[in-house]
Amino acid sequence: MKTPYVQHLLGAAALGRINGRRGWLSVGVVSSIPWPQDDVWIEYDGQEYFLQGVKPEQKGEVRSAPGISTPAEQGDVDEAMSRLYRFTSVLGFYKRGYVDITSQTWWGTSIVRYRASPNLYTEIGEGGAHGFNCNHMPVIEDDQVRKALAFLREGRRLSRVHEGYSFLSFFKVIESQMPSEQRVEWVEKNLDRLTDERAVERIKALRAQGIDVNNHLFDSGRCAVAHASIDKVIVDPDIPADRQRIAADLCIIEALANRYIKVDAGVPDEMDVYKKRDRLAPWYPLMTPEGLSTLKSGGHIEVQDVAQLGLLEGATVSVNLWPHPPAEQFREMTLHFIGSSEGVMRFITLSSRGTIVLSFAMDVPPLRCFKWVEREDRAAAFRL
Repeated sequence: MKTPYVQHLLGAAALGRINGRRGWLSVGVVSSIPWPQDDVWIEYDGQEYFLQGVKPEQKGEVRSAPGISTPAEQGDVDEAMSRLYRFTSVLGFYKRGYVDITSQTWWGTSIVRYRASPNLYTEIGEGGAHGFNCNHMPVIEDDQVRKALAFLREGRRLSRVHEGYSFLSFFKVIESQMPSEQRVEWVEKNLDRLTDERAVERIKALRAQGIDVNNHLFDSGRCAVAHASIDKVIVDPDIPADRQRIAADLCIIEALANRYIKVDAGVPDEMDVYKKRDRLAPWYPLMTPEGLSTLKSGGHIEVQDVAQLGLLEGATVSVNLWPHPPAEQFREMTLHFIGSSEGVMRFITLSSRGTIVLSFAMDVPPLRCFKWVEREDRAAAFRL
């Protein structure tokens, strides 16, 4: 699954990017992820999104609500709205929570901001003005996976609103992906593979009562919520025990839904990307196949064999602290290879006047690196 770099602009730079652009669809959102305090402009999967920041409430000021705006033609609002739903599904899952659109939507020539409502829950980020990023958020190209993420978004949001409907949405994550016979088999196989502690304990408790958990989730959960047949088990809104049963089982079906998306559909969240992403991947097209093979096998390249590095040696680079642009003295530095051992490359960057030297190490075999590079033509930018 593609997890490309996501361009970010924050604060004044974000506002500067949208100045003069006419035609925006703006929506209010509720969120369990730490929402940015400052405005953030991002470009994701070829589309622009402007996340409206929520600054801490100041004396005499009304705190604004979180919102998202995207460019839209007035006659094509449905397309933009659908795109916003897809974006919130991925953003919420990637940040290990949910982002969902409220009923507040507005088209205008410029973005529309909303006032905070005490009835709508939103987590405010604690990382300061630059504490938000969704770098390497996966691009969802499979329509079935898109639907699974949409149901998951609803399930996570509804868990704070209505546990029964939340249960049903989580069940739909799996039910929407396979025929009923296959679903029964998949659930049975994956119940013992869950790692969520609450789900594991609930499964043990049900089995201790002699209950078939797979059937229980379908009959006393999914069907009991979805149907109101005279002679069938239902969730009666007036019976506390019914509500308590659904609430107790919610952790199991949520864990199964999460597992399907992460394992079977292969959609990573930000912790998965942090642990597994090959941070050196942007370097590889610039190196010779021979040099790359040597480093990946844990070997080393001698300084006199620098030709194996291809375009890396002598490249013009800029060094910056994300998400800020590089300082003037760190622009147009020259990259020089100084050696490698056990698959670890060592470079220095030298300023144009020869007065500043920065040292970097890139560890190839375990697919980790201390710094990583993106490059356009003969210029590159270190993202620290």
